[in-house]
Amino acid sequence: MKNITRRSFLHRSAFGASIALSSGPLASSASVSPKPVGMRFGLVTYQWGKDMDLPTLIEACEKSGLAGIETRTEHKHGVEPSLSKIERQEVKQRFADSPVTLVGYGSNAQFHEADPAKVAANIELTKKYINLMHDCGGTGVKVKPNGFPKDVSREKTIEQIGQSLNEVAKYGEQYGQQIRVEVHGKETQNLEVMKAIFDVADHKNATVCWNSNDDDLAGEGLEHNFNLVKDRFGATVHVRELNIGNYPYQKLMKLFTKMDYEGWILLEARTDPKNKIAALIEQRKVFEALTK
Repeated sequence: MKNITRRSFLHRSAFGASIALSSGPLASSASVSPKPVGMRFGLVTYQWGKDMDLPTLIEACEKSGLAGIETRTEHKHGVEPSLSKIERQEVKQRFADSPVTLVGYGSNAQFHEADPAKVAANIELTKKYINLMHDCGGTGVKVKPNGFPKDVSREKTIEQIGQSLNEVAKYGEQYGQQIRVEVHGKETQNLEVMKAIFDVADHKNATVCWNSNDDDLAGEGLEHNFNLVKDRFGATVHVRELNIGNYPYQKLMKLFTKMDYEGWILLEARTDPKNKIAALIEQRKVFEALTK
């Protein structure tokens, strides 16, 4: 996927506007609002939303002014492949009735395993998540590498991850679901490694989800590492609390602004404030200050 520009974002938004439920490919994607102006701020349910049921989660984003949600597997909101068709329609309708967008799904699917059977199982699981998001109105599924297995060459693992991504990206394309690969895992979150993975994963529907790791600053620094993968960015970026720690979020936002990025900046928080809505409002205001 090339840069997320205003034109391409609007095209995908219009494509995903249908809310009809169908098990067939390309019948619907997401109820994404066709009115984006610049980057939009949303929430990854890890950690601040993990204990909220779906109505509470949506309400929290409405009250705090966050525009979208990436629902994560194994959280209280219960958006899982086990949902029936009727239950999936109910999830879709809840978002359709709200100004909050279902951005996509945060899975734990990973393709670096040394055991081929485990890789195959993760590919099939990803396909189930793709079907789930298609039915619920999302636009993509987050997957990840999670390190290098012992006694297997890096080159072989990189090739395996890349080819697995090509397979799920091809499948996801049929259902209007982008594959968003989180920059994740010991050593695999190195941007040189991610670039090597995406040299193999050349399907246009396989995209990079920037993850705001400390490793982003290694070597020649943030801008160099950013440029290694910016041509493959998808519709989502993960950030931590924007006013905690030393990560250069101001510089990161300038880099995204410079490339005319039109996607979701999603908060994947690490702390545990008592008042989650107040904390979300604070983070939204910081985001607005960084991107004004």
